[in-house]
Amino acid sequence: MDSYFKEFEHRKPPEPVPYSLSRELLYQYLATCNLTFGIWYLWWRWTYALNYEAMWFSFPLVFAESCAFIGSALFTFNLWKTKDEPRKAPPFTINECVAAGDPESSSTRPISVDVFFPSYDEEPDLVRLSILDAQKIRYPHDIEIRIFILDDGRRPEMKALASEMDVEYITRANNIGFKAGNLRNALEQTYGDFIVICDADTRPFPTILEHTLGYFRDPDVAWVQTPQWFFDLPEGERLPNWLERKVGRIGSIVGYGIERLYGPVTIGHDPFVSDPQMFYDVIQRRRNWVNASFCCGAGSVHRREAVMEAALRSYGEQISKEHTQIEKQIKKITKEKVVDKELSDNIRQEIIIDTEFTPYKFHVSEDIYTSIVLHSDTERNWRSIMHPQVESKMLSPQDLQAWTVQRFKYSGGSIDIFMNDNPLFRKGMGLKQKLMYGASFWSNLSAIWNVIFLACPIVYFLTSIAPVSAYDTTFYLHFLPFILTAELAMMVGTWGVAGYKGKTNYLSFFPVNLRALWTVLRGRKISFPSTPKERQSGTFGQLVIPQILVFSLSLLSMCFAWFCYLTESYGNYSFGGLVLNSFWIINNMMAMWGMIYAAYWTPPSEHSQEQESEELEYGI
Repeated sequence: MDSYFKEFEHRKPPEPVPYSLSRELLYQYLATCNLTFGIWYLWWRWTYALNYEAMWFSFPLVFAESCAFIGSALFTFNLWKTKDEPRKAPPFTINECVAAGDPESSSTRPISVDVFFPSYDEEPDLVRLSILDAQKIRYPHDIEIRIFILDDGRRPEMKALASEMDVEYITRANNIGFKAGNLRNALEQTYGDFIVICDADTRPFPTILEHTLGYFRDPDVAWVQTPQWFFDLPEGERLPNWLERKVGRIGSIVGYGIERLYGPVTIGHDPFVSDPQMFYDVIQRRRNWVNASFCCGAGSVHRREAVMEAALRSYGEQISKEHTQIEKQIKKITKEKVVDKELSDNIRQEIIIDTEFTPYKFHVSEDIYTSIVLHSDTERNWRSIMHPQVESKMLSPQDLQAWTVQRFKYSGGSIDIFMNDNPLFRKGMGLKQKLMYGASFWSNLSAIWNVIFLACPIVYFLTSIAPVSAYDTTFYLHFLPFILTAELAMMVGTWGVAGYKGKTNYLSFFPVNLRALWTVLRGRKISFPSTPKERQSGTFGQLVIPQILVFSLSLLSMCFAWFCYLTESYGNYSFGGLVLNSFWIINNMMAMWGMIYAAYWTPPSEHSQEQESEELEYGI
């Protein structure tokens, strides 16, 4: 494991994209134009452009377009403005982090911080590297830092590691609640004012506390999330080297020729599109202005008081809710208007006994669930902050199987919250906060309409039936302003962060997303498997069978339609329809190809890496 990390230790995290008021205003202008054109386009589509002779085809497409537009409007709101919280000086003592009147407000004791490393089945050597970096955390004032290994695997070797490295070791007799239960168990046995949540592979930078604790000078700040950075993402292999490995020396010559014309081409860079910069530097960062940035687990710093206080209030609300429901059932059965007081008290007592107190919700997405609880706390109005600078590094998914496990948990957890405890209906949150959370949940339903977007050009090419009234000038006058302003707004709004791979990944994600949705609709629980930290052997073609089918059908149907059009042997295709659907289907194929390639991608051999280094050294 140690040798794996050495290759990447020299890498530096990306700096946050600098704020630009002029760019923000340009984005707001383009986004407003896009929303206006979008409303105009959809109104025209619903009222004038349906193909009434093929409503089985026309209606699903306009439904998908409408759903996608809702997502686009929510995403526009998410990206509307950047308002970074000014960084404050690290506090000297705990009294600088609490409100006046708090018992601690006159205390001059140093701040105490607990650093948690939950673990289940990770290798001790992996956790060792994380602990070594945590022990290098610095702070400009006196501070008490305690590091804990939270071992849900109950392994003697992990206990020995804790003893060897002089850190605390906490375990428990069962795995109830999985990671959330592990954290709860640790909270019951620790006392730090602040808690740093890490994963087993999270390697915090020395600056994590001196750069984040200053935010807690505001007594209403509940947690600070820092960006997650996967420092081991594959950098890729230059095209000549890749072709040489595949087909020999002639491939290398072809590759160099292509690069002479096109410029440098890299194969295998971040094949799983795991780079989270778009999520943290754009999506999460731009939620600061409405206090809606949510916790993402690893790399977050929590105020213990906030977690416990919100948990107690949520605990009381849960008991009251169940008590009210049971009393309603009793009154319905007995026909009485009031439940006997003694019986009511006994019921409440039984509920209290049966209900577990859970500072971190027992849920596969315990981080976002806890965020919802805190953001909806009407008594305290807790705040969250997305700190823009990377303060830790961690491992990326090493193969498509690990990526699938991770994405299934993310998607399924979000859909489960949306279906069963939707924050949009919670009291305590403002409208803007609800819209931000709504954007997250809506995006996880996208497979429903993405399947339609993937199928529509295939259906058109195979049948020559158009889903619109006609691919004529009127259609393009409505469609092109909408789609062009959407692309321009996205380009400006995400300036400085690569976004194309993310968009195609969003489309090719549909099988995992559909499986997560179906699991939740059937009432099944989303499982809690830990994401594998090491690459699994072999390839993963079985995971991309849907993408292979879509890619193959797209290619074959496009070739079929153009052949029929040119030979006039079948169908009633229009040239405009063929051109539009060809661009559409090529975009779909490129999205599918990215996922297919990831399934069969393997890291380049040591020989090819050495050869590339030599060529770079000699300037080839």
